[in-house]
Amino acid sequence: MWELTKSFRFDAAHTLQRSIDAESSRRVHGHSYRAEVTLRGEPDPKTGMVVDFGLLEKALAAARDGLDHHMLDEVPDLGPATMENLAAWIWRRLAPVTKGLVKVTVFRDSQDESVTYREGD
Repeated sequence: MWELTKSFRFDAAHTLQRSIDAESSRRVHGHSYRAEVTLRGEPDPKTGMVVDFGLLEKALAAARDGLDHHMLDEVPDLGPATMENLAAWIWRRLAPVTKGLVKVTVFRDSQDESVTYREGD
């Protein structure tokens, strides 16, 4: 069994209702994010690939375009703009078009934070 991973980056703004750092979180602010998508499978005997990275890139571009330089509060079906919701949102966009999706991790590297979503765990 093979696993392959591809990442993409996006920048976005949002507000957030929270109990700590509440005042600054309620103001519009932005972050740079990195999303990492992992697929698992066996290489196709004809191509030798689990998935063609070019095809995977097309699927990731559609997800990235829905987030990059957007106000996350306004992204349909996202909910509160948390890293948890970002990971699940990306999963929902990719699962129908990517075979063998295992996990989606969203990183906020500037804060050394990440959240991973795996369906069914």
